[in-house]
Amino acid sequence: MNLLASMRYLVALNEHKHFGRAAQACHITQPALSNALRALETEFGVVIVKRARVYVGLTHEGERVLATAQRMLRDNEVLLQELRSDVDNPHGRLRMAAVPTAIPMLSRFAAMLNQRHPGILPVVLSMSSQELETGLESLSIDLALGYTERMHLPGIKLTAWPQSVEHYFLLRRAETPSVDELRIGQPITWAEAGKLPLCLLTTDMHNRAIMDQALREAGVPVAPAIETNSVLALALAVSAGTVSSVLPGAMVAAVRSHRELEALPLVAPEVLTPIGFMTQDGVRSSRALEAALAFLQTPEWREQVRIHSGALGD
Repeated sequence: MNLLASMRYLVALNEHKHFGRAAQACHITQPALSNALRALETEFGVVIVKRARVYVGLTHEGERVLATAQRMLRDNEVLLQELRSDVDNPHGRLRMAAVPTAIPMLSRFAAMLNQRHPGILPVVLSMSSQELETGLESLSIDLALGYTERMHLPGIKLTAWPQSVEHYFLLRRAETPSVDELRIGQPITWAEAGKLPLCLLTTDMHNRAIMDQALREAGVPVAPAIETNSVLALALAVSAGTVSSVLPGAMVAAVRSHRELEALPLVAPEVLTPIGFMTQDGVRSSRALEAALAFLQTPEWREQVRIHSGALGD
């Protein structure tokens, strides 16, 4: 039995919650995955997977094996990167994830990091805040970008690198397109914005909780015209001209080339949300992660953050 491979199959099963999809992700057949997990149970002398016609979860002992598997795979990746890299040329995969509204910032970071260190393969994932917490806890992601104020994991200490304090804008079609790019207009109150037909993220998103709180403080009911879990859908709905939306500065910066749109700063109340990178503290960093953490503290990256997020350059 290949112990490391079997541990990888167990982690995949926990991630996908489905035998077939886990096998597909591991590029093996479902019977091969099932046989490997049974061999793992025989090796440790415990039942790891709850028995049923479909996947229903892991046993208590299985959860303990899973935690060890996650650490083993992480340590294996760190070792491989150390063997394949030198101080100035890190090599390896770097799994990063961000809340949907911070994806433009993370994508920019990944592209600049890869340009600086071509040996690094950034993997950029979009996750909810809850999924970010799970990913950091399970070590399935190396670096998270999200709402630093809400990231509190029981028994796990996180290290945060603050990036920006997000401001919010009402995004809508302009009456007259600008000459070159999206126009930043005059401020508008949340109460005024709440009376417009809005396209907002779904209620399971932390960004939506921020919107709802601001609208309630402004004294207007939360009654979106469209809901979506896709930030791309938000921008496309506004571009179609039927609705407006509320977006943080990082998302507004991503659609700056759309001269038919305008963004109005939202006031009364003033809503400011800290955004930052986070890692799990006390975990040995890979060469790729070390390079990423060094880059995010450079003046070059800080200038990009200033221009493309928050109050958009102010």
